[in-house]
Amino acid sequence: MVKTTKYFDFTKGREDRKIIKQEWIVSAMEHPIDEEIQKDGRIRRWTWVKEESKFLRVILLEDAKTVHNAFFDRSYKRKKD
Repeated sequence: MVKTTKYFDFTKGREDRKIIKQEWIVSAMEHPIDEEIQKDGRIRRWTWVKEESKFLRVILLEDAKTVHNAFFDRSYKRKKD
């Protein structure tokens, strides 16, 4: 079970967010392909969702365990290794 904020619980009901599976969120949390720390301390993590051929961005609170937001990120460009 993933810990979430009330904001996430509210936005999860949107049509564009309903298809996001918990397993994809967990993948971003546990095995991200990229990570950035925002100025407010929140953590951005990305994963590639093969089934959708899209990058998923997951925003975590500072504890790195609570999901605040998750959405397909059309503007993400993977950094070169």
